[in-house]
Amino acid sequence: MTQDGAVRRINPPELSPPKGFSHAVTATGSRLVFLAGQTALDAEGRIAAHTFPGQFEAALSNLLAALAASGGEPADLARVTVYTTDVPAYRRHAAELGRIWGRLVGRDYPAMAVVGVVRLWDESAWIELDGVAVLE
Repeated sequence: MTQDGAVRRINPPELSPPKGFSHAVTATGSRLVFLAGQTALDAEGRIAAHTFPGQFEAALSNLLAALAASGGEPADLARVTVYTTDVPAYRRHAAELGRIWGRLVGRDYPAMAVVGVVRLWDESAWIELDGVAVLE
């Protein structure tokens, strides 16, 4: 949705300028979509990428596929959480991850957080993304 639609991004000028996220998101839709955590698993249940950016792209693509199957589009994302077993790698690859996000999602940033974790359910995964979308 656009700024006038179900999801509105808010970035107050008194806060640090956001890079790759929005400080707040308001949502006024008729349907919430709760997106389960997605890793870089392919359709056969195997990790499809063996680089950090590759796993990010595959996990994000999986999240967007679940969203599309629910009738949503990337601009409907209100919240995304990124879990990673390697925060330093996330920081090292931040520029490339931003380019992947831009190519797949665009410049509509949801409220986001990156959380360092000891391990993920899929032990070969370094990244997992989950989210919430609001559809009209």
